[in-house]
Amino acid sequence: MRKPAVSSRELKGREMQIVAHGIDLVDCPRIEQMVQRHGERFLKRVFTDTERAYAKANRNEIEKLAGRFAAKEAILKLMGTGWRGKISWTDIEVVNNAAGQPEVTLSGEVKTIADGLRIRHISVSITHTANFAIASAVALTQANEDE
Repeated sequence: MRKPAVSSRELKGREMQIVAHGIDLVDCPRIEQMVQRHGERFLKRVFTDTERAYAKANRNEIEKLAGRFAAKEAILKLMGTGWRGKISWTDIEVVNNAAGQPEVTLSGEVKTIADGLRIRHISVSITHTANFAIASAVALTQANEDE
């Protein structure tokens, strides 16, 4: 498992500023169809090993996958990029910390874009039912960061 650039615990005491927000809604049956149709090829293309293991360990595996998919889409929206160019789905990893809170780790092209936007932390919230998963992502930067 990769370590987030700045963990929630490290944010305490820092003055952070919200710079962007993204939200996404995913139809869980659509994700289930993708898994049935494309199997491991789809799963490995979109989710990291850690994300797949987390989902598989839960009785509502499809809902967990759909939540992670929605989080990745919300993060790409807050960056204003969408999924294009050199961006890989696995450049974004969403893994729960010990308290159960999802934490985001960026790598590859997505990290390069986030660094260019001076994003220091992404806070994400995920919720789901059997039919829908929704994620909201907020990008934070250090408020007193020099230009």
